[in-house]
Amino acid sequence: MNAVSFLPSLPPAANPVLLFGLLLLAGVIGGELARRTLGLPRIVGYVLIGLLLGASGLNWLDSALLKEAWIFVDIALGLILFELGRRLDFAWLRREPWLAATAVLESALAFGCVFLALLFFDVQPLYAAVAASIAIATSPTVVLVVAQEMRAEGQVTERALNLTAMNSVIAFVTSAMLLAWLHHEYRASLATVVLHPLYLLAGSALLGYGASFVAMTLARWLGKSERGHLVMSLALIVVTVGAARMLELSVVLALLAFGTLSKNLDKRHDLMPVDVGPVGQLFVVVLFVVSGASLRADEFAAGGVLAIVYVLARFAGKSLGVMSLTYLSGVRRGAAGLLCLALVPMSATAIGMMHRTGQLYPDFGTKLAAIVLSAVLILELVGPIAVQFALRRAGEAREEAAA
Repeated sequence: MNAVSFLPSLPPAANPVLLFGLLLLAGVIGGELARRTLGLPRIVGYVLIGLLLGASGLNWLDSALLKEAWIFVDIALGLILFELGRRLDFAWLRREPWLAATAVLESALAFGCVFLALLFFDVQPLYAAVAASIAIATSPTVVLVVAQEMRAEGQVTERALNLTAMNSVIAFVTSAMLLAWLHHEYRASLATVVLHPLYLLAGSALLGYGASFVAMTLARWLGKSERGHLVMSLALIVVTVGAARMLELSVVLALLAFGTLSKNLDKRHDLMPVDVGPVGQLFVVVLFVVSGASLRADEFAAGGVLAIVYVLARFAGKSLGVMSLTYLSGVRRGAAGLLCLALVPMSATAIGMMHRTGQLYPDFGTKLAAIVLSAVLILELVGPIAVQFALRRAGEAREEAAA
């Protein structure tokens, strides 16, 4: 032991706690600058800071640090998806069946429009299909966070949130089913072709059901303790995220199932409504910084035309689906177009779906990224602005929240 052996090694290695704090600090600064100087949603500032710190800018967040930081993204998604799932009321959907029909139609048309548009531009069918399945999902984080930031309430807000929850499930189920085609293309065994999609779908749903069962059981035991229910819910969200990662399941589907089932199976109302928003905000800031740093401007240069085609085809499909059932679904006059705008965002959910595919077959993932991540780069910046405009124009935002 020498005289200075107590000093840290140089250069000192970043640890997850330090990384989380720095990402949070950078995001807060970027978000406030975007809001105060440009009047934009804070999310845009978080993404721009991520782009600055990532490979498109200073490259301080390299691939190794991003891989380490992705756990924070999963926790943020878990918190958001649990809260979103709690908003899905099966009894309400039975009374409003055209809302569910709208979700199915806008998802199907978004898939169809993107798939056909990419085929027209000579993209191979498998790449076009997987890219189109990712296009189905609207970013739950963007819609929910912008709505909360603006304290928005009303028909457009609630329908956007419910459609987002439903099309996220449809997107994941569709992409999981396409795994069979992908495995077949890469000559995987028949067992892998058949069992992997089934494992993802059934395993994620069962994990969500198990978490909801534990939540309701513990809620009964804890009694009506708001603090106890909040801590228990947060603990189970983190446990479910960790279990999904450990078991190679979907964080998106597991947490949506957890939130939805804990809402709809709790007939005795043992589980008190809890507000995970204040804790979630911390992770949401980090989520958008990391997702911004995961995007590369050079990928947009490579796939710029296809990205624009992808964005326009996706918007056309979703808008056609929403507008087709406007009258039957009870959307008030003039609100349907605003609802279409509220479904524009794509973000971390899409990045996560693409990364999962890339982990299975890196070569396929690299080619897919040129299309999908270029589109996400556009919609991570445009999406929050579209949601903000839609909610303000609908008269559902309370502007004092932006102060």
